[in-house]
Amino acid sequence: MNFLMVRTNKNKMGKRLGLLLIAVILVTTSSKAQTKDSEREITLEQAIEMALANNPQINRALLAIDDADELVNIARSEVYPDVISSINYTRNVELPVQFIPENVFDPNGDPNVLVPVSFGTDNNWQGGFTVTQNLFKGEALVALKSSAVFRKVQEENFRATSQQVITQTRIAYYAVLAAQEQLRLQDSQIRRLETNLRENEARAKAGIVDDYAVLRIRVQLSNQKPQQIEAKYAVDEAYRNLNVAMGLPVNFLVKVKGSLNEFDILSETAAQTSNSHLKKIDRMNPYSFNSGMVDSTALAQNRGDVRIAEANLSLREKQIRAEKSRFLPTLTASYNLQWSAAEAGSPTFFENAKRFQTIGVNLNFPLFQGFSRMANLQRAQIQYKDVEEQKRMAILMAQNEVASAGEELDKIFETASARKQALEQANTGYNRAKKRLESGLGSQLELTEAEIQVREAEVNYAIMVFNYLTAKANYDLAT
Repeated sequence: MNFLMVRTNKNKMGKRLGLLLIAVILVTTSSKAQTKDSEREITLEQAIEMALANNPQINRALLAIDDADELVNIARSEVYPDVISSINYTRNVELPVQFIPENVFDPNGDPNVLVPVSFGTDNNWQGGFTVTQNLFKGEALVALKSSAVFRKVQEENFRATSQQVITQTRIAYYAVLAAQEQLRLQDSQIRRLETNLRENEARAKAGIVDDYAVLRIRVQLSNQKPQQIEAKYAVDEAYRNLNVAMGLPVNFLVKVKGSLNEFDILSETAAQTSNSHLKKIDRMNPYSFNSGMVDSTALAQNRGDVRIAEANLSLREKQIRAEKSRFLPTLTASYNLQWSAAEAGSPTFFENAKRFQTIGVNLNFPLFQGFSRMANLQRAQIQYKDVEEQKRMAILMAQNEVASAGEELDKIFETASARKQALEQANTGYNRAKKRLESGLGSQLELTEAEIQVREAEVNYAIMVFNYLTAKANYDLAT
């Protein structure tokens, strides 16, 4: 599901800064309010916004886009002229000496006698500018196009990363609700046991029941309290995982909103206002029972991994062209503007300088460089085929993920009515068992069995809702 359309790069940073500002305000105001409220309640939408603003994976994906922009600038530099300025000064402490036959200076001299002669001056200067321009370099032209394609790959990677972070945040948020529901059920079970214990202690004093009935409830209560403690720690762990998904400190205090026990997966609207934000996210990509497979065309449009594979195919195609361009000649033009000067004695820089200019054209035709160019071309073609197989595998995996998530949702839909009915029946049975015990018609064993059935029905319903929300999040990611 295209849950969040990838923003254009120009607007993306602005919106991201806006989300980051929201997160900072939320963190700041929440920190100030912690002395009063200790926690700040956030909806699922707010959790997703904070994750998109703060999650390190999102930040890394954005940095990859920035890096791709710099690669585009590097590729553009190949088509711009190179301008170099240089200056050189040489001081001859001792002039170099050459030996020349004596008859060069004196016709009557002995040719076998060598006379030392000094050449050069004490001070030499040279400086100027050199401009080099690529007139034709196929590799540079292909690199310019390849850099733009590489940026597209990073944009698709950002899009896929955003979808993954959204899914991770949704599942982490649902996990907190599930942990809280488990803790609520444990607290409710302990309250029921404590109430039954007080009532049975009163009955035991009245002689209605024996002490063994009281002992059984105490054993149940003792067995239940460790589970309550474990449930409390599970809630803390779930909150830490949610903070990690949102990119917040693990000890930062937030509070999720909603109740799995009141969430009806068969209804299109939320019965409780506290669950309206959960239902809103859930209905963004509606799923109908037994909706079937999603075609490959839809997957190619929405799946991040498939879109990345397609962008990589374009990149590999440009790489093949780049390798082919290595067989082409390169043509460059150069312009050289220089000043040179020489002076004896104390230096006066460039006092008697003379200017000269040159223009040149260089054609370089690579005739033979071993077999490296052909091997690199073959490798590029092999890598292209490899990415094709990666894309085909991504589509197959996507189809399987959609089918698996759809089957999981279908299974949950088929059992939802039965789970809900079982919960209602278990509550009805518990109330009847309690009234029977109070009227003397029932037994403590009946009430205990009814309590177990209620606890089992409540746990099963909460697990069903959590499994549905998790499967729906995975289905949205898969499609």
